[in-house]
Amino acid sequence: MSETSDFIPMGQRFRGFLPVVVDVETGGFNPRTDALLQVAAVLLRMDPEGQLYRHQTLSFHVQPFEGANLDPKSLEVNGINPWHPLRIAHPEKDALATVFRGVREEMKLNACKRAILVGHNAGFDLSFIHQGAERAGLKRNPFHPFSSLDTVTLSAMAFGQTVLARAVQAAGMEWSNSEAHSAVYDAEKTADLFCHVINRWGPVAMPPVDTLMDKA
Repeated sequence: MSETSDFIPMGQRFRGFLPVVVDVETGGFNPRTDALLQVAAVLLRMDPEGQLYRHQTLSFHVQPFEGANLDPKSLEVNGINPWHPLRIAHPEKDALATVFRGVREEMKLNACKRAILVGHNAGFDLSFIHQGAERAGLKRNPFHPFSSLDTVTLSAMAFGQTVLARAVQAAGMEWSNSEAHSAVYDAEKTADLFCHVINRWGPVAMPPVDTLMDKA
């Protein structure tokens, strides 16, 4: 990842946090027992006018951890066959470690002290990320342990919508039902939605740098 001329550090925009849009596809709803099957993280940047935009997407198919539950109803929704011979999947530890490394690099470039997960129903994605990191023994998890930015709330405020597809369409963007429930597609649409709402709100006054290290 390299710095570009249309990029300014985001360290003062969200109180020292770097927003990273995450979507996961799983084998169920319980992060302790159900498999993490796909993870996508969209890195955002900010232009000199304070407008956010999508920069890069990191994504991996993930091998179910040993003993993981795979709910047939969840697999029917996301369309994932964990054992498909053409599915190039990575061990959970390797996938999350690579995502975390990319996020930490962006934190450094953006002068941020921590990442904050952005998601649609963000608590779900955050729970699987943290549980996967704990299971894999990863010590350098860049995401805040409990805070998140939820586009459900932002969409309800901006458009009166809470369903991702309807919120995206209300924002004037296209939505494809056939591509939905892919972690990459959902994460990128969520990122576009988040950027749209934040940019629509407009730039904010930046706080002094010495206040950025205050406790969340």
